[in-house]
Amino acid sequence: MSFKPSDKEEQYFKEQELNLLNQKQVVRQQVDVLTKKKNLKELHWLHCPKCGQTLWQENYETVEVDVCRECKGVWLDARELEQMIENRTTNSSLFVVFLKALGV
Repeated sequence: MSFKPSDKEEQYFKEQELNLLNQKQVVRQQVDVLTKKKNLKELHWLHCPKCGQTLWQENYETVEVDVCRECKGVWLDARELEQMIENRTTNSSLFVVFLKALGV
């Protein structure tokens, strides 16, 4: 005696297979996006956005700033300017000039 699945059963299994394929595709896309982000970060990490040279990290009071020795650019990460303002304990002329240039 052979068993033949009903049309509803066939439809159910086809839908399950389609759902599984869609889930796998979503996971592959997420992995691709994360891989691209990682590759971009590795390519640009600590490189000057202006001239592409290697950035050097230097401490300024309590904040580590990124400095380009080629074009003399100074780059701050998120919240670093706020930290510099909150933690300023001296009126060093460089810091004052820096803040005035930014209008702070």
